Amino acid sequence: MHLLMAVHPAPRSVALRFFRPWAFGVSQKMSQNRIFDTLESLGVATLETREVLAEGTRDNEHLPVYRDRLSGVIYIDDHYVGDTVYREGQYRQETIQRSGHRDFELGADTRRRAIAYAQYYVGNTVTEFGCGEGAFLRSISGQAAQVSGIELQSDYVTALTEDGYRCFENAERIKQSSQDVVFAFHVVEHLPDPLAALSDLRRLLKNDGYIVVEVPHASDFLLSHLKSDAFTKFTVWSQHLILHTRESLKRLLLNCGYTDIVVEGIQRYPLSNHLGWLAMQAPGGHKTPLSVLDTPELKSAYQAALQKIDATDTLVAIAKKA
Repeated sequence: MHLLMAVHPAPRSVALRFFRPWAFGVSQKMSQNRIFDTLESLGVATLETREVLAEGTRDNEHLPVYRDRLSGVIYIDDHYVGDTVYREGQYRQETIQRSGHRDFELGADTRRRAIAYAQYYVGNTVTEFGCGEGAFLRSISGQAAQVSGIELQSDYVTALTEDGYRCFENAERIKQSSQDVVFAFHVVEHLPDPLAALSDLRRLLKNDGYIVVEVPHASDFLLSHLKSDAFTKFTVWSQHLILHTRESLKRLLLNCGYTDIVVEGIQRYPLSNHLGWLAMQAPGGHKTPLSVLDTPELKSAYQAALQKIDATDTLVAIAKKA
């Protein structure tokens, strides 16, 4: 097993305390309209083009969710659940109650990522920002030169450490300019100050190092075309502060000092999942008998069709340190 990154002798999800306090590991006094201000600075949101997508989220009926009618970006303004929620991790049980145990999806995502991103991690130094239980890091540790994890949930950090990995609540022990690649899978949408976070992650990278980011897509087929009320009520969540479009994600990375940015759509959930939402107004169709439809050929064709109309459920951005 290759252990995690070389570290300084100083002391998830996601804290970069040695750069600046912003979230996940250091208290941050949220300025009013931080998310809106971020999106406005990127040119993808204005007050004039803001509309209400939902009056509340699935876990907070009084928290409005907005969509910019021109850019399509979906966001929650002036809100952050706090580090303690992520450190304790109890919210995961609520997610399991709503959509079922996540082992199936976690395994599928891990296998997909291990194949799709091998050229970035094989033989290289790797950090995963918001590594969770470490499924991806564990799967690639024998092929990467060194791997490290940054995670806030305390029991995950403990488990990884006990298994011989080195995982930190923040990145202050990871040497700057030491990483070939940083991965951030479905974590950027949780950040109250994504500009600061992505700028600070850039400092971990070697010259010409890469960042790979996965985020939920604001133009998800169920939202943008099928307009499923049940899916909208399920997917708007107090922890998802921004659902990005291709353009907003690209502008975010450009603003943080990245270059050679490639953004593509991928489809994590197959046709059976969408049919489940239409038939039952509930998640999990891909784990019912409908899943017999999900042949490799159909999965590939369905993803290609959704990519054609820019309606996949996930966006992936790959960018180089400028």
